[in-house]
Amino acid sequence: MNAPPLTIRLCAPRGFCAGVDRAIQIVVLALKAYGAPVYVRHEIVHNRYVVEGLEAKGAIFVEELDEIPDEHRKQPVVFSAHGVPKSVPQDAIARNLFYLDATCPLVSKVHKQALRHQRLGRHVILIGHEGHPEVIGTMGQMADGAMSLVETVEDAERYAPDDPDNLGYVTQTTLSVDDMKDVIAKLKERFPNLQDPASESLCYATTNRQEAVKLAAADCDLFLIVGSPNSSNSKRLVEVALKSGARQAALVQRASEIDWEAFGHLQTVGLSAGASAPEVIVNEIIDAFRARYDATVELAEMAEENEHFPVNRELRKIELTHEDMAWVNG
Repeated sequence: MNAPPLTIRLCAPRGFCAGVDRAIQIVVLALKAYGAPVYVRHEIVHNRYVVEGLEAKGAIFVEELDEIPDEHRKQPVVFSAHGVPKSVPQDAIARNLFYLDATCPLVSKVHKQALRHQRLGRHVILIGHEGHPEVIGTMGQMADGAMSLVETVEDAERYAPDDPDNLGYVTQTTLSVDDMKDVIAKLKERFPNLQDPASESLCYATTNRQEAVKLAAADCDLFLIVGSPNSSNSKRLVEVALKSGARQAALVQRASEIDWEAFGHLQTVGLSAGASAPEVIVNEIIDAFRARYDATVELAEMAEENEHFPVNRELRKIELTHEDMAWVNG
C-alpha cells in the first residue's frame, strides 16, 4: 500500500542558538582540557538529551556548589547558560573552586541593563516567569527588594511601586514577543515615565524562532516543537503555533513521544525546535514521519543567523572538532 502524502514545513531558524551552542561547547572543551569529572551547576541548557549526553562524557550535574566533594575541588564547575545570582561565583571563590561561566552573553546583557537602571536611580521591573533559572539569576544581580517581577498583564495591573516615576524594566530573554508587548503596554499605560532598557532585552533567537513558526503555522494540521517541558522558549513556540493558525500543536522531546493515533489525519505538519534542542532530534522526527508517510519537506525560512559567541579564554586553545559535537549537531 502506498504511504499517504505529507508536507512537513520545517522552520528556519530552529534549534540551537549561539548562546546554547557556546554553553555546550564550554562543557565539552572543559572535559577535553581538564578530564572528567566536570561539574555543572543546574542543567547547562534545558534539554534532557543534551544533559544525558554530557553525563555520558563525564559531566556531573549539581544544583548547589556544596554538592561538589572536596577531592574534586580542582576540577572545573560550569555555570549554566541561564545565568546565576551574584552570590554563586562569590560562593565558588569562597570554596576555592575553579569555575567557568557559560551564561549566555545576551542574558549577561540583561543583567547589565538592570544594573544601569539601578545606577540611574530607578527601581527595576523584570518581566519574566517566576522560578525560571534565568529570572532567579537576573534578580540575584541585586539586593533583595531592588527588583520586582511582573509576569502577566494582570500582574502589571496590580503592581504598586513605591515611586511610580522612577521605574525601568528589563525582560527575560525567552518570552513570547506578543505577550511581552502586552505586559509592557499595560505598564507604560499605568507608569508613563517607565524607562526602556538601553537596548532590546529579548533574545534575537527567540524572536527569529517565533517569527518562523508564525510563517509556517497557518493551516497546519499539527505543529510539533522539539524541546523539553522545562524549556521556556520551547513552550512559547507551542503557544505561538496555536495562535498563528495550527489546528494542533505539541511539545515533544523525541520521536518516540509522538502519539501517532492521537493527531488524526495529517496532510501538513509544521516542525521547529526550541533554542536548546539538538538538530539530531529534528532529523530523527523527520525520519519517523518518512517511515509512515510519503513526506516532502518544505523550508519556512524567516532569517539567517550567523552569530557566534566565543568560549572562555581558558578554553580557546583547545581544539573543538566536528566529531566532538556530532552527537548534537549530526
